[in-house]
Amino acid sequence: MLTFLNLVQLTLYIPLLALLGQGLLYVLAGSRRQTNFFYQLLQLLSKPFTVVVRKLTPARVGDAQVPVVTFFLVLIAYAVVSFEKINHCVQIGVHLCQ
Repeated sequence: MLTFLNLVQLTLYIPLLALLGQGLLYVLAGSRRQTNFFYQLLQLLSKPFTVVVRKLTPARVGDAQVPVVTFFLVLIAYAVVSFEKINHCVQIGVHLCQ
């Protein structure tokens, strides 16, 4: 169970950091961000999650807001998995989680 929670946590951590980096480059690169190699790489890493969120959100949510919504949904999922991992470690004993 601990290995599964660690894998899920890692799977959520990668797009979380990619979306955070994307937001930072959005501010720094401005309108030239679409030609920035690192921005495109971060978009590629977070694309599976943004595609799912795009399909789940109503059409009223603009394409520019989808990465922001994705970031907060992934952040919430990461927090839930982290709390479950802590709860699991408390139940089985902290010394077994190291």
